[in-house]
Amino acid sequence: MTSTLRLEKITADNFDVAIGLKVRPDQEHLVAPVVKSLAEAFVHPETAWPRLIVDGNRPVGFLMAFFDIDFAGGAGKGTDLRSGLWRLNIAAGEQGRGYGRFAVQAVAAEIRRRGGTHLTTTWHPGEHGPEDFYLGLGFRTTGETSGEQRVGVLDLL
Repeated sequence: MTSTLRLEKITADNFDVAIGLKVRPDQEHLVAPVVKSLAEAFVHPETAWPRLIVDGNRPVGFLMAFFDIDFAGGAGKGTDLRSGLWRLNIAAGEQGRGYGRFAVQAVAAEIRRRGGTHLTTTWHPGEHGPEDFYLGLGFRTTGETSGEQRVGVLDLL
């Protein structure tokens, strides 16, 4: 990784680059394409935080964080506000270079800046999935699921 690694807000100038990022073909069933994430960010502007991951001038990935989403779902279930990593797409040819770690650290820093103490994420278990990546960063499974995905949390204290 270079010292020029940074996050960029998605704009009209980098939109096409962002939606052009693709994970490996064997991972496509594990994470939604960037264009779907951006559509979700459009309809959830109060909670979604989409960013392009850039190394120098080269886009290498995409992340979307969320802030203060009610995991309990409201409707009489109580409130369980969480913040975390909603999506992480590292381009096929860029994986294994520390960009995913950078993305998680950047989201953790933003959550801390906003006063949070935990980073929540979900992942599809199984072959070619990111479970080992997240567990290696210190996430622990909560025993919960969100759809078919496992829920993990990273303490930021």
